[in-house]
Amino acid sequence: MNSIQGKISAIQTSGSLSLVSIEAGPNKLTTIVIDTPETLPLLKVGNTVKAIFKETEVAIGTEEKHNISMQNQLLGLIKGIEVSELLTKVVIQIGTTEVSSIITTKAANAMNLIQGMPVTALIKTNEIMLSE
Repeated sequence: MNSIQGKISAIQTSGSLSLVSIEAGPNKLTTIVIDTPETLPLLKVGNTVKAIFKETEVAIGTEEKHNISMQNQLLGLIKGIEVSELLTKVVIQIGTTEVSSIITTKAANAMNLIQGMPVTALIKTNEIMLSE
């Protein structure tokens, strides 16, 4: 499981949903939660939170910025690659944080991923959970 610590910088609420913006150093993350500041005390601007997401929910891109709907685009360098027959684990150094991605080995080979290569970790907004 990946975890990035940051501070809540903004909250936009509609009904029982909140779109939460998190600043983690130079990186910005966005998540949507089924709660509001009234129902979940954690949801306060300025609170420190952990953004948690599965390795299988991290896509990898080799361009600097992607014009796609995934708002969470974190630039980093490949720190390590563990290849098996079907799946490959890619560890990405993003500032002082490591983020792991599990993709198919076929995709990793097609992208010619190598250690030290700059990549973008892409995470869907609805795949990030919040924790204290």
